[in-house]
Amino acid sequence: MFRMPVLVVDDLHVSVEGKPILQGVDLALEPGRVHALMGPNGSGKSTLALSLAGGPGYEVTGGRARLEGEDLLSLPPFERARRGLFLAFQYPPEIEGVSLREFLRLACAERGQGFCEFQRNYPQAIARLRMEAFDGRELNVGFSGGEKKRAELLQLYLLKPKVALLDEPDSGVDVDALRLIAGAIRDLADGGAAVLIITHYPRILDHVPPAEVFILDGGRIVERGGPELARRIGEEGFEVVRG
Repeated sequence: MFRMPVLVVDDLHVSVEGKPILQGVDLALEPGRVHALMGPNGSGKSTLALSLAGGPGYEVTGGRARLEGEDLLSLPPFERARRGLFLAFQYPPEIEGVSLREFLRLACAERGQGFCEFQRNYPQAIARLRMEAFDGRELNVGFSGGEKKRAELLQLYLLKPKVALLDEPDSGVDVDALRLIAGAIRDLADGGAAVLIITHYPRILDHVPPAEVFILDGGRIVERGGPELARRIGEEGFEVVRG
């Protein structure tokens, strides 16, 4: 069944410190579906996510990106977030002096959620991600790699974005955490979010089969397909998509 894409990227070119990284990326993300972006190191996967989120130092030199038809690239980063774009970082920062709960309360308020709604949803989300012990802790301070990734998913759960860009949510996590994260991602998509999992390896995609897989290499999407494409990459490497 065709679904109108919520995020459309058309011929996107991005440079970092004057060096071209993305050289004409085209993709579309549909609501309620999991998509995967795979590619070797240096192919531009994180650059794509950070440039869409408005990260500093990422110069868009051509192309466009639209979120529900609106020009995304003309908006400052905080407005992109308000419109419903969320980036889960590959290396989430530690923020001292800011509690996880208070950070999420303020972020949810910016997304239009009232205090009573937050009070109702927060305990449920904490329990779903098994983060009860982190309630009241400073944001990501002293968290392990896997705990930081779960904290990112906790934010997603509560903020309910339209588009979730997940930069290597499977890196630095053990098997149990991987299953937990995968389940949370499935819940997000079931709730209507368009999800893009950015990863090197197909192991998380075994737990969250994507509707579509994009292969990024040399700054361009060189192939796309279904879950079987991810399995081919896992078995044979990225050489199978290189001419």
